Amino acid sequence: MSEEKFQSPKIENVVASGSIADSIDLVELSETVENCELNKKRFPGAVLRLQNPKITVLVFSSGKVVITGVKSHDEFVRGLDNLILKMKEAGVICHDTPDVAVTNMVCSYNLGKYINLNKVVITFNLENIEYEPEQFPGLVYRMSDPKVVALLFSSGKIILTGGKTMDDIERGVAFLEQMLGNI
Repeated sequence: MSEEKFQSPKIENVVASGSIADSIDLVELSETVENCELNKKRFPGAVLRLQNPKITVLVFSSGKVVITGVKSHDEFVRGLDNLILKMKEAGVICHDTPDVAVTNMVCSYNLGKYINLNKVVITFNLENIEYEPEQFPGLVYRMSDPKVVALLFSSGKIILTGGKTMDDIERGVAFLEQMLGNI
């Protein structure tokens, strides 16, 4: 067995959304900001790719944004600061305090041991479980507290999504370890 089990959950992606301005002229933005694409026929917002940190921002004319590709809280803060700077350079009047918050985290975790998914289905509440091995090799387990969805694979690898904080994710992992330790 690998020592990877004892590492904490690894952040794979963080999604944040919120408002940074009252309105944004997307045509002007896409013409003045590097790496900003606008194709209204395909998508109603502009797609802005920032390099430091490497994140993607969906920008809407309403002033709302969706940030994706973040790997840590520090990257989120730096990315938001960089976004605001780019917007101001492009002439966008931004809110003094942007109202942007984490809406979803995706993390991976290695339990470090085989998981008998059939036994999990038999042992636990079926209302919270989706498992159709002919369709998908993982078991989907929906927790109510914390409100996290876990994809369990027989290899022992687990993907957790839906948490808004690392505390949500860590509580989900602790619950799964306790639950799976009993079967």
